[in-house]
Amino acid sequence: EEETGERSLLDEQLKEALREKDQFRAMAQRAQADLINYRKRAAEELRDSKRNANSDLLLKTLSIVDDLERGLSHIPTDAVTPAWRDGLGLVLRNMNSMLESEGVTKIDAVGRQFQPWEFEAVLYEESQESDEGEVIRIMREGYRYREKVLRAAQVVVAKTPQTPDQPDTSEEGANDA
Repeated sequence: EEETGERSLLDEQLKEALREKDQFRAMAQRAQADLINYRKRAAEELRDSKRNANSDLLLKTLSIVDDLERGLSHIPTDAVTPAWRDGLGLVLRNMNSMLESEGVTKIDAVGRQFQPWEFEAVLYEESQESDEGEVIRIMREGYRYREKVLRAAQVVVAKTPQTPDQPDTSEEGANDA
């Protein structure tokens, strides 16, 4: 009898030890999974931080490109030597090449339907040549950075011309009255 009692006690202790071993194994596996998930999250946050820092710098660079393009377009032909104009053009091309190498691309806008996530409508203009809601002119270029909109394009959007018997209910018409 004593041997049977001892054996059942040993069996109970063995079962308890095996249960504890399984619990510790499960805890270790959860801890390992948590560590892997933490590393993934940390790497993703680091990538996001770098991308946001790059976006800020690229936006500042785009302002310089805008100013340089505007300046080049307003230089009278007889105001500077061709070499000077060509030099500024080269600076602009180099900046555009740098932006392109970083994954920055212009948003094609003219002829496309207005999309609020890509475009910012600054004017509505009556047009018989274009469909209503179609972008007819770019006021300021828009850019994508690796498929994400970095800066929305500022555009002029077509609207259907008003007929003489149709009252003008747009803001522009209201301001004229």
